[in-house]
Amino acid sequence: MYAVTGATGQLGRLVIEALLKTIPADRIVAAVRNPAKASDLAERGVIIREADYGRPDTLAPALAGVDKLLLISSTEVSGRLPRHRAVIDAARRAGVLLIAYTSMLHADTSPATLAIEHRQTEQLIAASGLPAVILRNGWYTENHLLALPAALEHGAFVGAAKDGRFSSAARMDYAEAAAVVLANDGHAGTTYELAADRAFTLAELAAEVSRQSGKTVVYNDLSEAAFRDVLTGAGLPADLAAVLADADAAALRGALFDDGGTLGRLIGRPTTPMDHLVAAALRG
Repeated sequence: MYAVTGATGQLGRLVIEALLKTIPADRIVAAVRNPAKASDLAERGVIIREADYGRPDTLAPALAGVDKLLLISSTEVSGRLPRHRAVIDAARRAGVLLIAYTSMLHADTSPATLAIEHRQTEQLIAASGLPAVILRNGWYTENHLLALPAALEHGAFVGAAKDGRFSSAARMDYAEAAAVVLANDGHAGTTYELAADRAFTLAELAAEVSRQSGKTVVYNDLSEAAFRDVLTGAGLPADLAAVLADADAAALRGALFDDGGTLGRLIGRPTTPMDHLVAAALRG
């Protein structure tokens, strides 16, 4: 049996869709905090079980009979580690045979604050003794494009990455990679650095938006502190704004760049080009 935590989240749903291409629905467990949000998956035959990272008593029943587990990292900006530890402990007690974890690109060496708890989670998994696959995901291109409406309105993307390169890929690319390592043998003990075939700077992203939209959109580079203030001014919580601004600064030091081509090889196709995702975002 295969289980995916956070299965009603953006990545989790895509992983379920990818698994359903090769795995019968009644062999897939969608482990979710709110089962009511997974009613559509239940209608398709997927097994729905409550699994709340913050309520460890829900985890052991959710993982009963599970052979392979995808632990999708918690969306909390900080305090993820106790939640991840609870899932790892439950997986070990349940006799899970393989755990895959969605970590962060170059988590072992990244200067980004966001990498710290990913690195610590990887260490917890190693200490657990469970056979594991570490999926070090790069940035999602869709995350860059969350700022598209504001960029079109004001004529600019803003950030603090200068000419740092982002090897950002589509969320679906990462989802397919996760499904591959769950549905196929031979991946245990492997750490995959997952990133797009081609990287881009934020200036190049702005230029592509300009080209496709017909509107002038530029990239305005700010200091890390100024970018953080822009994000908080836009309504983001202070801790999230600080982490995102720090990630931009880390990108300048290569933290979100990788040209190894591992993601494309793992999913058996080229990764989704940035311009395709820009086009989709502009279509709405």
